[in-house]
Amino acid sequence: MYRRRRLAVLLVLIVIVAGVWLLIARPWQGKADDTAPTDAVAQPLLPAVSDSTQPTPEPTDSGLPVPGATPGATPGATTGTQPTPAPTGSAKPCSTDDIAVTAVTDKTAYATGVDPKLSIELTNNGKNPCTLNVGTSQQVFTITSGDDTWWRSTDCQTEPSDMVVVLQAGQKVSSAQPITWDRTRSSVATCDAKNRPHAPGGGATYRLSVTIGGISSHDEAAFQLY
Repeated sequence: MYRRRRLAVLLVLIVIVAGVWLLIARPWQGKADDTAPTDAVAQPLLPAVSDSTQPTPEPTDSGLPVPGATPGATPGATTGTQPTPAPTGSAKPCSTDDIAVTAVTDKTAYATGVDPKLSIELTNNGKNPCTLNVGTSQQVFTITSGDDTWWRSTDCQTEPSDMVVVLQAGQKVSSAQPITWDRTRSSVATCDAKNRPHAPGGGATYRLSVTIGGISSHDEAAFQLY
């Protein structure tokens, strides 16, 4: 009887020890871990790669560069076709016989307090492409009244730049943005524009002429100030 009781107690102890060992050792954990990738946590996330090729956007028309440092310059609408940067040793320089330059104003008459907006239009009327420097260093806007020169865009221009382009036969380009005349007399001594005389209104007539790349406009654009 005594031996049976000791055997029963021994069996209970064995069961308890085995249970404790199973809880501590957890032998099943190793088998489950073997099925998972060892670097799952460290694996970086990569962006998805598409098999389809994205279309390249067409370049937007920007027109001729604008003398941005001119006092009173304001943004405007993009017009014309963007000229092509000149490849080395391809087209010949443009001649005055091939290029037509036109001075453009947004209106022919301006009410009191409305400032004229000025642009250049450039056309290659030749049969072949040609190269021309259309940079801000080559653009001159001049406003006169009779024999009196009232305003010149280069009087207070800063950081002028060159831009040699190819103009295709029949191609027409114009200013990407007009520049604004603030209705004052310009000079290199009054670039702050605080003490400049204001142009008379009351229907007075003024004329705009432009030059670009050494080629002058054939005609002047006349307008009135009120």
